[in-house]
Amino acid sequence: MMGRNFRQMRQSNTPVALTIAGSDSGGEAGIQADLNTFAHLGVHGTTVITCLTAQNARRISRLEPCSPGMVRAQLEAVGAHFDVAAAKTGMLYSAGIVREAALFMRRHSHIPLVVDPVMVSTSGRRLLQCDGIEALKKLLLPLAAIATPNLAEAEILAGGKIRSLEQLRAAAGVIHRRFGCAALVKGGHLAGSAEAVDFFHGPEGEWMLSAPREANATLHGTGCTYSAAITAWLARGKSPVRAIALAKQYITGRIKETQEK
Repeated sequence: MMGRNFRQMRQSNTPVALTIAGSDSGGEAGIQADLNTFAHLGVHGTTVITCLTAQNARRISRLEPCSPGMVRAQLEAVGAHFDVAAAKTGMLYSAGIVREAALFMRRHSHIPLVVDPVMVSTSGRRLLQCDGIEALKKLLLPLAAIATPNLAEAEILAGGKIRSLEQLRAAAGVIHRRFGCAALVKGGHLAGSAEAVDFFHGPEGEWMLSAPREANATLHGTGCTYSAAITAWLARGKSPVRAIALAKQYITGRIKETQEK
């Protein structure tokens, strides 16, 4: 009886977020980073694991994707029991997995979706196959509330090199117009800037978000954490613009904490 009451209380009082992403055996990125962020921000995390990886902060030594059918089964299990308030995607790996995520989100179009278009790892390993990139563009990005590409991903989605803040800003606009979703283009990898600058372009307008760049900051997992924080704040009822602003504060604080340890 007490177990049922606790479960009912949790579901009624705590927002639920869903992450559809890969598992990081090092615990710093992917599903593990998402769940850690959800917990920090007072959101119950549900998961759909797309890939198993053997990895640490330096490299991915092995990757095994789940079958699209297994991804579908996980999505159906979560959707049948939880009232998901916001969702995000991370590493999807294949066109088949992208299609399953898109089918689920199309059936649950009331759920705001954050798409972190994970394509290549920090160490250079491909995490989204070429046909998966095309499926992401065609099927998933048009369903998203917000896309959160980093510099390299924004170059692929916008179709041009990004070497300056003005080009970063322009890329956010191109992605918004091309795919119909709001775009937060992250400039953390942009060389020659003392600030970590991101540009947001959406139906509400455009904004620049900046924070001091931390020297020698550990970047592994920060993209996952940033998009998970946006998802958590959306689950808690914040507008996209407010969710992004709060998530920028959160990720900046987390990076600073790692530097101080």
